[in-house]
Amino acid sequence: GAAGPGLSAPCLCRRERVRAMFYHAYEHYLESAFPYDELRPLTCDGQDTWGSFSLTLIDALDTLLILGNVSEFQRVVNVLQEGVDFDIDVNASVFETNIRVVGGLLSAHLLSRKAGLEVEAGWPCSGPLLRMAEEAARKLLPAFQTPTGMPYGTVNLLHGVNPGETPVTCTAGIGTFIVEFATLSHLTGDPVFEDVARKALKALWKNRSDIGLVGNHIDVITAKWVAQDAGIGAGVDSYFEYLVKGAILLQDKELMSMFLDYNKAIKNYTKFDDWYLWVQMYKGTVSMPVFQSLEAYWPGLQSLIGDVDNAMRTFLNYYTVWKQFGGLPEFYNIPQGYTVDKREGYPLRPELIESAMYLYRATRDPTLLELGRDAVESIEKISKVDCGFATIKDLRDHRLDNRMESFFLAETIKYLYLLFDPDNFIHNDGSDFDVVVTPYGECVLSAGGYIFNTEAHPIDPAALHCCRRHKQEQWEVEDLMREFYSRKKTKKFTFKKAPDHGEGENAKNPEGASSEKAGEKRNSKKSSHSLLSCPSQSFNSKLAVLGQVFLDNT
Repeated sequence: GAAGPGLSAPCLCRRERVRAMFYHAYEHYLESAFPYDELRPLTCDGQDTWGSFSLTLIDALDTLLILGNVSEFQRVVNVLQEGVDFDIDVNASVFETNIRVVGGLLSAHLLSRKAGLEVEAGWPCSGPLLRMAEEAARKLLPAFQTPTGMPYGTVNLLHGVNPGETPVTCTAGIGTFIVEFATLSHLTGDPVFEDVARKALKALWKNRSDIGLVGNHIDVITAKWVAQDAGIGAGVDSYFEYLVKGAILLQDKELMSMFLDYNKAIKNYTKFDDWYLWVQMYKGTVSMPVFQSLEAYWPGLQSLIGDVDNAMRTFLNYYTVWKQFGGLPEFYNIPQGYTVDKREGYPLRPELIESAMYLYRATRDPTLLELGRDAVESIEKISKVDCGFATIKDLRDHRLDNRMESFFLAETIKYLYLLFDPDNFIHNDGSDFDVVVTPYGECVLSAGGYIFNTEAHPIDPAALHCCRRHKQEQWEVEDLMREFYSRKKTKKFTFKKAPDHGEGENAKNPEGASSEKAGEKRNSKKSSHSLLSCPSQSFNSKLAVLGQVFLDNT
């Protein structure tokens, strides 16, 4: 139902507070930290964290537009075009570079026209930000050249995969590419990105356990599970998210049916009283009765598949933890009802706010606005400092850490703002749209239905249908349809689209052979890196590794 009278004024007031929070952080980043990746808010300086890309600037770009700041969006696009170089001798996380850099550039590229930029004649099928996104993504492709098609976790942007690189990657670091890479393939006409992303997704699916679960870390050479904890949180999370979002973005039934199978196994083995625990992936026995703050995306994901009642119940569990501490500790021991040793921090993560935004769109339940209000109060009260907002090192005594992660501006602020701004263009229900003439015909854009990547960069799904390269592609689709209808009477025929959904040259090569050729060669080498390293989000609690229990310091 409707949100009820009296909520619009507080929403407006809170929205302005969120806007002020954004500028407090953003302006201090520009003043004290740019061109480094991130702001260090306690010392008012900057540091490179995930590469050397001025990462906070790329991550905050689409937030500027969502807040309505067209002129700064335009200025930043020019700064990035002139200043960002991916030909650098830097070891970068494949996962983080994809979600933050490739995702941020793709989103900004697709929003350029809305932001009043002069766009090229071929836009959205060409443009400077798209070329940058493609260049960054090409730097990641060497990581996918493994016998399994599952990528290494780290790649050197100049030299490719280092000879001593650990072959152990976390599940999320393998399954979190389809949104960005399929978008790239559709816009550029080069199928290689979508092909490698699909191959990696399918390799994880093929290696699930007999009871239908995936573990936390896997060896990408041998496909042996190294960390066998199954759950919905750190190290696994965005794999499940991208099966759902990839299915919606590409209208792909196969990805959705994979997710629904996992969803059954997750409910059967890990769900207790609307909490989700960690279990051993082969036996289903509980290995850690812990809630991690990263798991708080799950109610939002459930709402995307229409499971709103279950989503709300789990959300309310998580919200009780927030109210207990004024934030979500990284790990929370469910039976004891308290934080886990050395995991008491809250780095201003967005996941619970993200779920609140999705659920508020679905239910208009005012409790969700209360969480938003609590988040604004907590973050301002505990983490605001003269130079920005600092990671909370310990929620028990409110000690701070000298770091402001780029996701604070990319995600936390964006989801808070969208929770309080029901009329934002992002929430468009399709009643408003633009018609753009491209070299491939007319296409409809900005009609809503945006898919957020896991760093909250919105992708306009309509754009994927703007850049079909070849006339012959229409004939191929017509042939497929004819074949479909002629075989419809035969038993159990499933109509399977070629993975390109629209690039002509790819339709001829539906199995993605290009990504396989180079793959067989890399040998597994003993690594000097920690065996359990997930560049996306370290999973440092005790982990069952090949049946033995290890603690942090191993």
